[in-house]
Amino acid sequence: MDCQTDDTGSLTPMELYEKLSAQGDKVRTLKTEKAPKPDIDAAVQLLVKLKLEYKTATGQDYKAGCPPSDGPTLQDNGPSVTEGEDLVNPWNVTTTSAKGVDYDKLIVRFGSSKIDQELVDRIERVSGQKPHRFLRRGIFFSHRDMHQVLDAYESKKSFYLYTGRGPSSEAMHVGHLIPFIFTKWLQDVFDVPLVIQLTDDEKYLWKDLSVEECHRYAVENAKDIIACGFDINKTFIFSDLDYMGSSPGFYRNVVKIQKHVTFNQVKGIFGFTDSDCIGKISFPAIQAAPSFSTSFPQIFNGRKDVQCLIPCAIDQDPYFRMTRDVAPRIGYPKPALLHSTFFPALQGAQSKMSASDPNSSIFLTDTPKQIKNKINKHAFSGGKDTIEEHRKYGGDPDVDVSFMYLTFFLEDDEQLDKIRQDYTSGVLLTGELKKRLIDTLQPMISAHQQRRKLVTDEMVQQFMTSRPLDFNY
Repeated sequence: MDCQTDDTGSLTPMELYEKLSAQGDKVRTLKTEKAPKPDIDAAVQLLVKLKLEYKTATGQDYKAGCPPSDGPTLQDNGPSVTEGEDLVNPWNVTTTSAKGVDYDKLIVRFGSSKIDQELVDRIERVSGQKPHRFLRRGIFFSHRDMHQVLDAYESKKSFYLYTGRGPSSEAMHVGHLIPFIFTKWLQDVFDVPLVIQLTDDEKYLWKDLSVEECHRYAVENAKDIIACGFDINKTFIFSDLDYMGSSPGFYRNVVKIQKHVTFNQVKGIFGFTDSDCIGKISFPAIQAAPSFSTSFPQIFNGRKDVQCLIPCAIDQDPYFRMTRDVAPRIGYPKPALLHSTFFPALQGAQSKMSASDPNSSIFLTDTPKQIKNKINKHAFSGGKDTIEEHRKYGGDPDVDVSFMYLTFFLEDDEQLDKIRQDYTSGVLLTGELKKRLIDTLQPMISAHQQRRKLVTDEMVQQFMTSRPLDFNY
């Protein structure tokens, strides 16, 4: 799509204004000439993207005939949500559609770029590996500056990976594994350092939990993360409550970020109000700090030019829009991002799976019997009301939660396509589809539980100790 390839990041407000005016004229001309609908849609999408960028750069809405004023710019306060739009932020994800969030619209709203087939093919060429199923199936669907990361990698310039987890409960659910499964693949194929932030401080600020509980959850969650198979010689896992007080480099970056973000900006980006505690208002700088290599002098030997790549769910993007705005002003490269879709609740894709609702989630601690019962009882079905109707009209895999889960966890593409065809045609019944999911998840979760049992307290301590990794910087 045109709107993904236009490079407008380096334009001045006046240049953006002129580009917007020209694009508005183009849309009007296409409509007048009754051009093909795809051409009009692409032009309108670019117009919307330019308007967002104009507001980001100037703090003003675009108005035809009103050039930008010379006042100070307000960077990237995040688009507001209008009625009928999906709600997506770091704390809430809801939609009225049974198919889930409209990710194409979200790309336009957030101003990111779609991961198209060209980028997937390029990742395959550069890494020399078959793309992960999350890339092949559009589960990781959006990015910021991934081409730049690959350009640098091809020029023998390394990067590092950063992802994280907010430890709000002792047990993680299968949806929490998505960024870690993909991050492990990225680490394996590119052979780069990885830092994993456990935001126990955030959970203390947002939840009704004690500091001690949040820290304990961080350590317990670290065991599940380690069980994903990360290399101890290439991975540093840290709790904010521990690392912040012991790393001057990390805290200095937090302070630099805090100085360059105003209260108005965090209110605009995150929706904070005057009644929120000051800890919440300052927290985004703590989640931003791992994006900069000087936060980890023990790993990068003080180098400030190592770019960061962040795989995360797209609800975390507001933190990193803010980070990317601040980065050049404090002398650091902007972090690049890879965004994933949400892992839907068992009850349907209108909301993401939540650790606070046991019936919406399949936990990594669930027994085979619990997994079977939860899927059979709670998994939203795209099938028809009777077997006769289903055989005649078929089911809808796009709203069926069991099929959605298989797209995340069933490795074989041909098998997945056949399940889709059989379900759509009515050959495969809802109960049979649920059984396919049960047969996929039970051994996967049992294997994870076995690996977690092998994770000792000493191993957790090793992963969470500040130390050099097996890289020369």
